[in-house]
Amino acid sequence: MAENGKNCDQRRVAMNKEQYNGNFTDPSSVNEKKRRDREERQNIVLWRQPLVTLQYFSLEILVILKEWTSRLWHRQSVVVSFLLLLAVLIATYYVEGAHQQYVQRIEKQFLLYAYWIGLGILSSVGLGTGLHTFLLYLGPHIASVTLAAYECNSVNFPEPPYPDQIICPDEEGTEGTISLWSIISKVRIEACMWGIGTAIGELPPYFMARAARLSGAELDDEDYQEFEEMLEHAETAQDFASRAKLAVQNLVQKVGFFGILACASIPNPLFDLAGITCGHFLVPFWTFFGATLIGKAIIKMHIQKIFVIITFSKHIVEQMVAFIGAVPGIGPSLQKPFQEYLEAQRQKLHHKSETGAPQGENWLSWMFEKLVVVMVCYFILSIINSMAQSYAKRIQQRLNSEEKTK
Repeated sequence: MAENGKNCDQRRVAMNKEQYNGNFTDPSSVNEKKRRDREERQNIVLWRQPLVTLQYFSLEILVILKEWTSRLWHRQSVVVSFLLLLAVLIATYYVEGAHQQYVQRIEKQFLLYAYWIGLGILSSVGLGTGLHTFLLYLGPHIASVTLAAYECNSVNFPEPPYPDQIICPDEEGTEGTISLWSIISKVRIEACMWGIGTAIGELPPYFMARAARLSGAELDDEDYQEFEEMLEHAETAQDFASRAKLAVQNLVQKVGFFGILACASIPNPLFDLAGITCGHFLVPFWTFFGATLIGKAIIKMHIQKIFVIITFSKHIVEQMVAFIGAVPGIGPSLQKPFQEYLEAQRQKLHHKSETGAPQGENWLSWMFEKLVVVMVCYFILSIINSMAQSYAKRIQQRLNSEEKTK
């Protein structure tokens, strides 16, 4: 597979050179024009050109809606079947009867799964800058369950309000009964659903590269163009980043399923390159997605869970707070808000929301809430910028095609 892929790449480069020679166009000038177009698109951001960015963003939304409307119009049988199924589900949901207890149970599980899968997709799908939902949502959830388990000596939290709110059960367990495995089991569903979402989010680069390879068209995507340039200059790569990307590409290309599994099983910022590599070399879909799913939803997810649980276990947290207090000069003043925050969390665990006294807001929780708001806002801004730049790319492509026809 490696030799065939390399030969195909060499033939395509040669064909491109012949095409350039036939049209009396210097390839270096073409690359220079692409670079200028890319720089021009990168300047279309809200803080530099707000009106143009918002205009292009709105136009890109209209273009996408038009494309999806056209696709759905050509698949009327699928749309009608979906609407009929939706009507049956709505009728089942609202009609009274003995089945309502099962409907409510299914609705609760469905919303839970959809919530965590959606957060996983947002984390890896590549919209804008990507939303780091593990740091903002799943990680804090695992940490809260860990702290509550050691405080309550149990993981049998009342449902409801769990998982929206954690409260100690009326009958608490005995000291020392909480184990690492019991906490892992408690958060397994949320973590695995989030991992499945991250695996789904890795599919667009794979399909993009696969479609480009099968069609033989030159795909105007920066990541894909960078991948092709890396293949062309593989032998002359010197810097660490290029060698790391080449290592990922070679591992996936030569080892196959287990290479993809190895890349997906560890925190790997270069995994998009693995998806592009698999699509470019026409790796079967289930080989790529199966290895990605196992690596992200099972292996990597358990590694991350164990790390968070150990970090927020009772004795580690107490040692961290004591270490902060030992810092000369500012230690006691830094230690106090952490102690107040932990004490407030303990009180919340032992008081139900209806009867518990209102707690004052700690500055640590206030800062974390504001951090979440800032990161979500930046994520939304990055999506607006990205979609505006996509519309600018459409304009550039149309102008380039008009120049070629002249």
